[in-house]
Amino acid sequence: MSELKKYTFDGSSKLKLASLPTNSKKDGVDKEKILEKTMKNQEKIAELQERLYADGTEGLIILLQAMDAAGKDSTIKHVLSGVNPQGIDVFSFKTPSADESAHDFLWRVHRSVPARGKISLFNRSYYEDVLVVRVHKLNRGYHMSDRVIGQKDKDFFEKRFKHICGFEDYLYENSYRFVKIFLNVSEEKQKERFLERIDKPDKNWKFSSNDLKERELWPKYQKAYEDAINHTATPENPWYVLPADQKWYTRYLVSEAILKALEEIDPQYPEISDEERERLKESRIILAGSAEPEEKEEKEKKEKKEEK
Repeated sequence: MSELKKYTFDGSSKLKLASLPTNSKKDGVDKEKILEKTMKNQEKIAELQERLYADGTEGLIILLQAMDAAGKDSTIKHVLSGVNPQGIDVFSFKTPSADESAHDFLWRVHRSVPARGKISLFNRSYYEDVLVVRVHKLNRGYHMSDRVIGQKDKDFFEKRFKHICGFEDYLYENSYRFVKIFLNVSEEKQKERFLERIDKPDKNWKFSSNDLKERELWPKYQKAYEDAINHTATPENPWYVLPADQKWYTRYLVSEAILKALEEIDPQYPEISDEERERLKESRIILAGSAEPEEKEEKEKKEKKEEK
């Protein structure tokens, strides 16, 4: 997983978004080989997800953050196409409702944490509270005590970073793992994809005039993402900052990150007791009228040997 390592941030080094590529050119990879690897990764992910579900000892949270038109939805659809729907739930965190706003900012997220054995995919997440909120200074309008919203913005968000790290550490210590992904799309590619949404009738529904207003804030969002990642990247819960200009390469790297987490979990099918194994044998005899295939084969070999 050498390509993935280049885009992994665990707090040991500082992220500088401007220095990271948004496409595959610097990695010098072969597209056909990458597509083949992605397919194999999908098969392995599906197999390990079945074992994760059966094992039930760890939960997995896949968290996707990105600028608009970075390809979050298509990445989710493609990479996880072979996963059993019973074992995964997808949550999109949009503008908080009145009820959600009346609680702490992690309240609505904690309710979406999966049961151990399952996967939750967050399409955007609680990180919006240190991204959109920070860029638009929405915290200043919160209905909260002055000791909280009266702080300097820098202090307010420093504490939020601390709360996020505490939340993720807490879940890690409760047998959960995170795959935190930022899809790093270039400003040029975003423009190209916006134009495509305008020009193609079947994609018109994806475009909003508000997208252009957010695009004007590109430098502020880049700074907010950089700070958020640098403050919350840890060895246990690293960030993957992946080039997002070429969807085929993005999907490969996302599949590598998910596969890496599942392989580290190394889920196993539950062992059954000798007593339960005996019950299985009895059940087989009732259903099929014979012992297990292995036993039947051994019996036939023994009989042939005796005949000789």
